[in-house]
Amino acid sequence: MARISGIDLPRTKNVEYAMTYIYGIGHTLSCEILKQTNVDGNIRVQDLSEEQIAAIRKEVGTRKVEGELRTELTINIKRLIDIGSYRGLRHRRGLPVRGQNTKNNSRTRKGKKRTVGLGRKKSVGKKG
Repeated sequence: MARISGIDLPRTKNVEYAMTYIYGIGHTLSCEILKQTNVDGNIRVQDLSEEQIAAIRKEVGTRKVEGELRTELTINIKRLIDIGSYRGLRHRRGLPVRGQNTKNNSRTRKGKKRTVGLGRKKSVGKKG
């Protein structure tokens, strides 16, 4: 079983795609790492030799991935909030940060729709 940066890679997937399970490694970076280590991306994780796993592990170790990357991102967001920048305010309020429209969309950031105001219809019948 290949364990890289504390992540167990899925055994039956191609190495090229299995490496994307590591936080901070996408498909492009995965291909780049495999090219530098001279490992074929089309072989399965279970078919990797120990030397190939060690080479990949060494190359991934030179990059910020997993916990180190998450910590850096958290610190960057906290800094934006602390200095009171516009982006920091958007993070604090849980709204889209990168200029997206919020009138109709952005339900992922805003959460479930909450009705503001009356929220019910008045009865139009007779009084009394």
